[in-house]
Amino acid sequence: MPKVLITGMSGTGKSTALQILGSRGHRVVDTDYGRWSHWVSLPDGTSDWVWREDAMADLLGGHREGALFVAGCKSNQGKFYPRFDHVVLLSAPAEVLLARVMARTNNPYGKRPEERDAILENLRVVEPLLRATATMEIDARAPIEHVVQQLEELA
Repeated sequence: MPKVLITGMSGTGKSTALQILGSRGHRVVDTDYGRWSHWVSLPDGTSDWVWREDAMADLLGGHREGALFVAGCKSNQGKFYPRFDHVVLLSAPAEVLLARVMARTNNPYGKRPEERDAILENLRVVEPLLRATATMEIDARAPIEHVVQQLEELA
C-alpha cells in the first residue's frame, strides 16, 4: 500500500497523470480541489493555498489498500513527507510549462501574464527546493504514458 506524492510546477502533468492512474484503478487525490486545500492568511498579509493538515493526516493515516497517488505542490507539504513512500518531482523546462498551461482547457491557471510570471518565479525558487527533497525526479517532457509507467512502477 505505497503512498506516492506527485509534485512539481504548474504544467508538468500532475493532474493528467492522476487521471490516467485513476482510470487504471489506483486511488488518486488531486489536492488542488475539494476538501484537501484552503487559503490561509500569512503574517505578512499575503495568502497561501495550503493543504488542510487534518484532512491530509486522515487520508494518509487511513490508507490501507492498494497504491495511493496524491498530487499537489503546497508550501506545507513537507510536513507530510515522512508519511509518503515516495516524493516524485515532475519537471520540465519553462518553455514547455508555459506552452502547456496556455494550451490546456481544463484549468484556467496560467493564462494571465501575472500567473505565467508566478510559474517562472516558482520554477526558479520552489523547484530547486522540491528537487532537494524528492526521492525521484521524472522528466515530464516524456510522453505521459511513460511518466505514468514510471509512477506505477513505484506501486
